[in-house]
Amino acid sequence: MAFEYPNTLKYADSHEYAQLEGDTATIGITAFAIDQLGDIVFLELPEPGTAVKKGENFGTVESVKAVEDLKSPVSGTVVESNMEMADTPEKLVDDPYTAGWLIKVQVSDPSELESAMSADEYRAKVEGA
Repeated sequence: MAFEYPNTLKYADSHEYAQLEGDTATIGITAFAIDQLGDIVFLELPEPGTAVKKGENFGTVESVKAVEDLKSPVSGTVVESNMEMADTPEKLVDDPYTAGWLIKVQVSDPSELESAMSADEYRAKVEGA
């Protein structure tokens, strides 16, 4: 099955994406990751004001198959958490890239995203192309 990977996003090895607008990054998980997890039943997100570090956990996503840590692709401070997704995590599958964002982070060092994968690089990684 082919998934969408918007070119405007940057991708982490751990299947999170980030979209930088000014100094705020919108972070979520990819359609591939959601598909691999299966039915998502629980989502734990940080409170606004929480500090996050690149590569470190900021929450968890739980499915009927597994519990996975969510890792931040950037360092900074959480300015908003998508509580609608936390309340209805099964909606993540419908729109992971727009309505399904998880957190917004005030980024302390935008250059951290320079090492993230492009959409084509991420597609090659997950689809083995």
